[in-house]
Amino acid sequence: MSDIMEKYVTNYLRELDVISWIGLSSIAFATFLWWLKKSKEGNDGFKCDVDPKKQSVHWEKEDGVRASPLMTGEPLKSLVSGVETLHDNFLHGFKLSEGGPCVGWRPGPDQGFKWLTYQQVLDRVQHFGSGLLLEGATSDPSQFIGIFSQNRVEWKVVEQACNSYSMVIVPLYDTLGPESVQHIINQCQLNIVVVDNCTKATTLLTGVKEDKYKVKLIVVIDDVTDDVKQLSEETGVKVVKMAEVEERGKNDLKDFVPPKATDLHTVCYTSGTTGLPKGAMLSHRNVIANFNGAFAIGRTSFLKMGKDDVHISYLPLAHMMERVVAAQVYSVGASIGFFQGDVKLLLGDVATLRPTIFPMVPRLINKFYDKIWAGASQSFIKKFLLEKAVNAKLAKLKQGIVTRNTIWDKLVFGKIQNMMGGRIRLCITGAAPVSIDVINFMRVALGIPFSEGYGQTEATAAISITLPGDYHSSSVGTPVLCNVIKLVDVPEKNYFVKDNKGEVCVKGTNVFQGYYRDEEKTKQAFDEDGWLHTGDVGMWLPSGALKIIDRKKHIFKLAQGEYIAPEKIEQVLVQSPAVAQVFVHGHSLKASIVVIAVPDPETVEAWCASRGVKASYDDLCQNEKAKKLILEDLTAVGRKRGLKSFELPKRIHLSTEMFSVENNLLTPTFKSRRPQLEARYNEEIEKLYEGLE
Repeated sequence: MSDIMEKYVTNYLRELDVISWIGLSSIAFATFLWWLKKSKEGNDGFKCDVDPKKQSVHWEKEDGVRASPLMTGEPLKSLVSGVETLHDNFLHGFKLSEGGPCVGWRPGPDQGFKWLTYQQVLDRVQHFGSGLLLEGATSDPSQFIGIFSQNRVEWKVVEQACNSYSMVIVPLYDTLGPESVQHIINQCQLNIVVVDNCTKATTLLTGVKEDKYKVKLIVVIDDVTDDVKQLSEETGVKVVKMAEVEERGKNDLKDFVPPKATDLHTVCYTSGTTGLPKGAMLSHRNVIANFNGAFAIGRTSFLKMGKDDVHISYLPLAHMMERVVAAQVYSVGASIGFFQGDVKLLLGDVATLRPTIFPMVPRLINKFYDKIWAGASQSFIKKFLLEKAVNAKLAKLKQGIVTRNTIWDKLVFGKIQNMMGGRIRLCITGAAPVSIDVINFMRVALGIPFSEGYGQTEATAAISITLPGDYHSSSVGTPVLCNVIKLVDVPEKNYFVKDNKGEVCVKGTNVFQGYYRDEEKTKQAFDEDGWLHTGDVGMWLPSGALKIIDRKKHIFKLAQGEYIAPEKIEQVLVQSPAVAQVFVHGHSLKASIVVIAVPDPETVEAWCASRGVKASYDDLCQNEKAKKLILEDLTAVGRKRGLKSFELPKRIHLSTEMFSVENNLLTPTFKSRRPQLEARYNEEIEKLYEGLE
């Protein structure tokens, strides 16, 4: 991703150089400032169905519970009469599409998108579903179909075939290790798995050969190689190309067998930071309720969608955030363009597709933010102009105004907007927190509200969503219409409901049915009254918005009795431009915390050089002066963001190894695996504590 982003950001900064050159002329620059002062900045007038000053109300059904002010009675099941399942949902979108495009793909980097209409997709769904039945599958919720593939057109065909023939889809993450794959296949007894390529087919066949699990049928989307055919013969597992399954079904069509709303739609495995992943059971009603409940918050305003909208699909369909957004897109007959499968080519795909809907994750947003500022910082004039542009639009943002119609959009931000295709009007981020400074930069740069969602797989996806106009509270917004929220005391951390603080608990039509074949963990997730406990600590703001302030878990107590929430601290420290990743560690026998930091390989050399320390990346990580500089910056960032003195690291180790899924230091959703990180850096941590106290 960094290479392609470097290219686009570099081009953007070159264009900014033109403005910088103009600025060198005092007469032209003075004229420019006068023009800026006199120019009238337009307001795009993003509206909201919910008053940002009244984002939740007391729920009449139960004391101490809050709900969206738009909720009437019970949590929402569906906004559209007769649409109760994802089979119904696709047929509804099919009607609204009026023969329009449904899914698209790029055959190659230099080619445009090719499209299938809703009718063509529906035909392929029936062909593939019929073919699965002819291969021995059954059309009922006891039939699980595994899919081990990146996002692509065929992913949707497989999923919709499951939706239309009452089967259950079980995604395997692209980044899952062999142990987790083995666990999921065995737990779900997956006899049929669809894979995108022969590399994954080989992985599965090797597992069968080593007697790790049993699989009867592997459907390969791409061509089947001779090596895979040989393994197929050795293991007795049938391997067939997806096109052959579709062709067989086309010649012997079976009627759809629609599911009920309460039938299981998917078992979605959540990537735990410890142990094996857990399979969250989600019904058709869960998914229908969740995307309806989320988009109902702004369905006539900032979240409004229609058949002309276009969504870029690159976030893994194995996770529920992408599937919930996609379900909403299909519900209105809009279209989805799939990226080429390589994140390094993503911005090229975006520029070609020109989407109107672009969900992002904090990791991508932070990378984009860091690259823009790091590049601008190389020139005084560039930095000056960017700061002036940002500050001018932030002033508008404080008034609740989001717009693309300013002189700064024409001179500075228009280039950024064009990098994203030039048509984006709906961006949502989730999966992890993002700093208020970063998301507000994206709001002023792109000229859109840029909503942040809060949720978890156990609540399908969304629990709450931020509103236009509420840009500075750092809240996660208003409850979605499919759930209600209450807080419960966390006495061990001094959070009490009487202070409007406590653990966030959820109840509603989006809450999952439990963990598949794991009764013990299911019981741990719910209390005796049926409330799902999220493990997050929140507070109600005077506006009624929910703000996440802590985690109930992943905490430790220092020797002096102070509690430390490392994830909260890490979210602050990583805002330092010198670092890409941080891991905070503490111990109950120690009075201080220490930090393992991975310097940003793209910015740290220039950052250190500007402070008098010039060296290569590897040498900087061993350089005591560089360590001191970076620790001082982490401390400054922490103090600026309100961290207490005991929350600031006292010593630092610089690592050249990025935390990743591949080295098992991150989960597939890019959350830190804390036990693994602690084990990996145990020796370094021990040295950091030597002589500290």
